[in-house]
Amino acid sequence: MKRSPHIRGLIALATVALSLYVALTVPVHLGLDLRGGTRIMLETRPTSAADADGEAADRTVEVLRGRIDALGVAEPIIARSGSDRIVVELPGLEDPRKAAEVLGRTAQLSFHQVLGTVAGAGDLPEPLPKRSREQVLADESGRHLRLRAASLTGKDVERAAARFDQQGGAGWHVTVDFRGSGEEGWARLTGEAACHAAGDPGRRVAIVLDDKIISSPQVDPSVACRSGISGGSTQITGTFDDNEAKELALLINGGALPVPVEIIEQRTVGPTLGAEAITASAWAAVIGTALTSLFIIGVYRIMGFLATVALVCYGLLSYAALAVLGATLTLPGLAGFVLAVGMAVDANVLVFERAREEYASGHRRTPRSALTSGFRRAFSAIADSNITTLIAAGLLFFLASGPVRGFGVTLGIGVLASMISALVITRALADYAVARPQLRRRPHLTGIAHTGIVRDRLSRSKPNLLRHPRRWLAASAAALVLAAAGIAVRGLDFGVEFTGGRLIEYTTAAPVDANGARSALADAGFPRAVVQASGENQLTIRTHHLSNSQAAAITDTVNDLAGKADRIRDEAIGPSLGKELRRGALIALVVALGTQLMYLAARFRWLLGTSAVAALAHDVVILIGVFAWLGKPIDGVFLAALLTVIGYSVNDSVVVFDRIRELGRCDHKESFARVANQALLQTLPRTVNTGMGAAFILTALAALGGDTLTDFALALLIGLVVGTYSSMFTATPLAIELQKLGGAGRVPAVRGSTRA
Repeated sequence: MKRSPHIRGLIALATVALSLYVALTVPVHLGLDLRGGTRIMLETRPTSAADADGEAADRTVEVLRGRIDALGVAEPIIARSGSDRIVVELPGLEDPRKAAEVLGRTAQLSFHQVLGTVAGAGDLPEPLPKRSREQVLADESGRHLRLRAASLTGKDVERAAARFDQQGGAGWHVTVDFRGSGEEGWARLTGEAACHAAGDPGRRVAIVLDDKIISSPQVDPSVACRSGISGGSTQITGTFDDNEAKELALLINGGALPVPVEIIEQRTVGPTLGAEAITASAWAAVIGTALTSLFIIGVYRIMGFLATVALVCYGLLSYAALAVLGATLTLPGLAGFVLAVGMAVDANVLVFERAREEYASGHRRTPRSALTSGFRRAFSAIADSNITTLIAAGLLFFLASGPVRGFGVTLGIGVLASMISALVITRALADYAVARPQLRRRPHLTGIAHTGIVRDRLSRSKPNLLRHPRRWLAASAAALVLAAAGIAVRGLDFGVEFTGGRLIEYTTAAPVDANGARSALADAGFPRAVVQASGENQLTIRTHHLSNSQAAAITDTVNDLAGKADRIRDEAIGPSLGKELRRGALIALVVALGTQLMYLAARFRWLLGTSAVAALAHDVVILIGVFAWLGKPIDGVFLAALLTVIGYSVNDSVVVFDRIRELGRCDHKESFARVANQALLQTLPRTVNTGMGAAFILTALAALGGDTLTDFALALLIGLVVGTYSSMFTATPLAIELQKLGGAGRVPAVRGSTRA
């Protein structure tokens, strides 16, 4: 046992050294919302049962990979998501139109013999649509041609290349080389066309791409009937420019998609926005951590300084874990990283406050023994509170998608790293410090040998905060009614993630009035566009689903108003995906509440578990109601904040209920209401100090984090205040009232242990 502090010290040193090595040698992958680029999600649309299997999706991925390689994007990512979806990430690509056109086209290439012409689509013979061997399509000039079934397809093509005719001056064309049986098929097709006289439509060969004639040249007069063009090569001519010719060659070389695909989500972020987010988050982390550190040092002195050192080690551990796991750091994930710094203070505060209690009680005569007892007695609360936060992080990972899922990963890593930093690193540093002769002679410097201002005042006044539990419940009910009124009166402003549509954000060269922008967009054909101006030179426009050409028209309108506008964010969500995400958000919320109830019931029985979950529901409704009154968007980032608030609120309730459980074991004759009040008073210093630490971080993030992170931090700040209140004055009074309804006044039997 005497060697255990040394062992802990070696473990802590090895952990920090390994983390430092990883941090210096393994880079962390940045998400597209931080480094800039385009993310596209496609959904396969099988036309038959045979195409609905996983093999068709795998073949589609391979075809898309070939097309992406031809685009020349560095480090692209393409992967299946579920059974019928494919996610494509294209770093550095800021114009999604080209990628969407290349990826979304089926590229069904075919070569047809022309049978004749018809005057128009309205003059087609009645039986024609029912005949499977023929079809009618308009040629380049709009004249309708009757085509025989395809003689050749894209599978018969060896390769295609875009070339420029420098000698003849005919401009750009695409050379197509056939392979295998395709060479004979091409000779046969052109040989049959050559049997018709010059000027006869039957002498033409139609080249069709995705049910559209892109070229229908006549066979050269030099080609003899039935002999055809030998050599297995041809040219697709037309009014191509260089980009069109290269894109057509790319599509032909990439091959036809096995099944049609539809773009259901498209996100584009400029590199400037990502760089600003990284800088803002870094400053928020530095300033917030500095303020938190000064506060902790002021309250806990030497122990506070050691906790600050452990916080730095925590950041190193988290970063190294992200790098080792190959996790992608997204914008919400970066915010989660900053947030977890504030939450990491909690475990240290729990230990230090418990050590203060042990020293003040007289049972522990030295700071060293008090600290050892503090770590042992605080372990149960630390474990329970962190497990509830891990549940929230796990739900974000399994039920959310995109950047929000990355936030769940970062939050989970942060929780585990905070436990290691508090229980291993902080303890190793603290054990070494309190063993020094200088501190043994001056115990007041440790920060443990005194009770603190908050605990002193509570000890002198001994207020009975829970004398009238129904008054607290009435106040909570009034807050619920006010929040529900906001939801009913103002409604919820769901973001495009949950409704479908398009959101485009610009930075403008000159300030743009939101009302003027609405009028200009209405004149341009977008009367339902929602326009928001933020700051002096930022404009956000949200509309229903738009094509890329319509989005370009909106950009032109903004350019006319501002002189110049740079698109820094572009998100397009299909209506079906929006409905799915909205349903997923509701499921995540219900599952979060249910999972927390099950865990708390297992640890604290149904009485306290039900009270804690009721307080959670209280926090959820109030946070949503406040955002409704403020007109803030309810989107994926808000969902991440909401689930984090759930974890934080449970964290607070668990600390109070853990103390109720411990005090109830010590005195079975005391009434539940008195035990609950005593537990509340004993844990109040921890609640205040932890809340202050998190508030510094969140305030810095709200002030410096930019528009997206400001709303995120605001939601967490509101949740911090509401969650702290509800854990003390909603969950605990409700537990008292439920205990009375149960017919007993004493503390119920509960499971679990308060000792490590």
